[in-house]
Amino acid sequence: MAQVITMPKLSDTMTVGTLVKWLKKEGDVVKFGTLLAE
Repeated sequence: MAQVITMPKLSDTMTVGTLVKWLKKEGDVVKFGTLLAE
């Protein structure tokens, strides 16, 4: 099942962010609190 993941803001004015690297592959089991990307 797909889930929406919201990228945390680093400041109140932040509107755009860039993911450098995915740490999990599609289909991997992920638990709450697991890092997904850098």
